[in-house]
Formats: sequence, C-alpha cells, structure tokens
Amino acid sequence: MNIGLIGSGGREHALCKKIRESRLINKIYCFPGNAGTSKIAINIDVNILDFKKILKLIKFYNINLVIVGPEEPLVKGLVDFLQKNNIKVFGPNKFASQLEGSKAFVKKICEKNKIPTAKFKICSRMIHVEKFINSCDLPVVVKADGLAAGKGVTICKTKKEIISASKEIFNGKFKSSKKLILEEFLEGVEASYFLIVDNNSFKFFGSAQDHKRVYEKDKGPNTGGMGAYSPAPIITKKLEKKIISKIVKPTLYALKKKNNSFNGFLYVGLMIKNDEPYLIEYNIRMGDPECQVILPRLKTDLVTIIQSTISNKLKNKNIEWKKDKSMTIVLCAKGYPGKYKKNLKIKNLHKIKLSKNDFIYHAGTKLVGGEILSNGGRVLNITSIGKNFFEIRKKIISIIKRLNWKKGFFRKDIGYRVINKNANY
Repeated sequence: MNIGLIGSGGREHALCKKIRESRLINKIYCFPGNAGTSKIAINIDVNILDFKKILKLIKFYNINLVIVGPEEPLVKGLVDFLQKNNIKVFGPNKFASQLEGSKAFVKKICEKNKIPTAKFKICSRMIHVEKFINSCDLPVVVKADGLAAGKGVTICKTKKEIISASKEIFNGKFKSSKKLILEEFLEGVEASYFLIVDNNSFKFFGSAQDHKRVYEKDKGPNTGGMGAYSPAPIITKKLEKKIISKIVKPTLYALKKKNNSFNGFLYVGLMIKNDEPYLIEYNIRMGDPECQVILPRLKTDLVTIIQSTISNKLKNKNIEWKKDKSMTIVLCAKGYPGKYKKNLKIKNLHKIKLSKNDFIYHAGTKLVGGEILSNGGRVLNITSIGKNFFEIRKKIISIIKRLNWKKGFFRKDIGYRVINKNANY
C-alpha cells in the first residue's frame, strides 16, 4: 500500500515514523514533509492548499490512502474534495472540522447541549466587546474565532488589554477571523484527551499535558507548544467517564444529528477544576507536540487502526498501549514565538546516536544540498520513553546538550507539575 501524508511538522514526522512500522506499507509520500521525513519517505514539494495539484499527485504516485495531518486543509475541505474524487482519505469533513475552524460554532454546540465550558460572549463588533467587559470579572480570555496557528488566544488582566486584543482581531490580525469570543478565565489544570472516531463509535487514543507558555514557570506568551508528557495523570478513570458523558458524546451526537458524523482524530482540550472537566477547545487532528509523545507509546499498527476508522469498523478494533511514560521537549529558534531567523544550520544531528527509546522528530526543518536547515520557530522535538518522568527529562536534556545547537532554546522544566510533586513518578 502507498500512503500520502499531508503536512510538514513534528506531528507529521511522528505519524510518518509510526506508519513506516506497518507491514502493510510499500511507500510513503509526504506533502511536503521535512528533513526528517525525507529519510523514511519521499517528500513532494507542493502547497497543501492546492487541492487539484494534490489530487494529480495522488493519482500519479498510485496512492491508496491519504492521511491529513494539519488543521488548515481539513477546515478548508480537503477531505470532501478527495472523497468526491473517490480517494480514500482519513480525517473529518469540512462541516465537522468547524469544531476547530470556528470557536463560535463550538460554543453554540456547548450552549445547546449543556456541555460544561467557560461562560462566553460571541462578538462581531467592538460595541459587543465594550458591553461585555462592563459586566464581567477579570481576567478575560480573548479568542480569535478561526484558525490562528496556536497564537489566537490572549489572557487579558485589564479592560485596556481586552480592547487592544479585540481590535487587533477585528483589524485582521488573523485572516480566518472576522469575529471573536470573550470568555471567562478558568483556573485549573489543562489536559489533552485524544480519541479516534468513526461514524458509529470512538476509542481512547492517549492523553497528554502540554506546556503552552514560552518560558519556564509558564511565563511569557502562548506558543504552539513547548513540550508535553503522556499519559496525563490528572485524567483518572472517574474523570474520564465525565469527559465522555458530559463533553464527547453530546458533541458527536450533535454533529450526527446534522448528518455530518465526525471521522478522524479528535483532540479534546480541557481545563480540570475541582475534579470537573470543562471544554476549552476542540482540535480535529492530533496535537503538536502531543502526537510526538503519544505515538511512541502505541503498540497496535497505526495503519490498521486508520483503516478500521475509515470503514466504520473501529468498534471491533483493539488498540494496545505500552505502559511506559513519554515526554518531548521542543527545541526552538531564538526569538520564537516572535521574530526568529530561518535557514540556520543544524550541524550535529548526524552525530547523535539514539537508543530505541529515544526519538528526534523534525518540526521546522528542510534539507538543502545535503544540509539540514531550520525552517520554522519550533525546529526539533526530542522525545524519550521510560518508567519515570524525572529520568526521562534528564535524558532528553542530555541529548539536547549533545546536539549543542547554539541558535536555539528550550524549556528545562517540562513536566514540572508531576515531577515537583513526586520525583519518582
């Protein structure tokens, strides 16, 4: 079987590596891929939003199954386009992808189905913002309605900050957003809960805790994610039952009632407060960097899981996981998430020898004339699995030190929530 994998980040390198383990696979084609995927697949340089070009390439390379990694092509309808052209594809359709593509869409589902979430106001004009802030408690979270590459959320501690963040969105800071959501600030612990979903059922697909802020001790602006660990110990069996009954089932049922069942990976972003789950957001694909900590723990052939999902036979599929814990630390270009340089050489990668429990996933990299160059803000993800988060983190940091990339930086405190409580965990 030939697989087409859409995307170029750390998530896609992790997916590519796991797909390569399958006995069913002949060739993997990455559209466009990165320097890491080039070692285990064939990279095809193409704009992933040029659907007609992608279709031509799928036919030319006799690709049997397409797996869509990132959110933008899903939100813009790549799955619908390929299905109309009789291409087997994994991922949600355009309607269901509104779960990530529009925060207003999600909030309306929550309101109608009594799904626990933060109190909110959908605003399409500044007058709506001004009315809301005169009757709310601070801080307030300002969210762009559409896709914003992980940078559309601002926690505002003053009314002046709310007005400033709102004006930026209305003035076109994010092309996808003509409206915004004002939301009460929920105190608690964030966690990510993943599912794989077909038209009739769903299965657990891992849990993780991400670290969004750029600096240690959760300081500085939000990023796409600076590191993560899995599993998330905060998600107990009791809490999991609440997540499924109060959040997941009502959402999937709401989509089904509209004749648009969800099919693909579903990422449930949660705030846990007093042992109760509140929905922060949905993502309609694997997280990044959460994918990089979840997939190394997967024992079952990923391709067979995806095949079962597409054919709506997921209910009969048993998914097995390793008992090991996993962590990833993101190595970023200096200046991220603000201004940073690209095309920086990463010289020592070929010198790093990894054990079978260690992985370096390429995120923002490219191969030019045999040299690996940086091509984004989040450049590499260093992942390791083991029995103890404290020891895993030490091992990852030692790999980063050996890499000795002086143009980069990373957070040294990933996993502090669990490690500080119990160094043996």
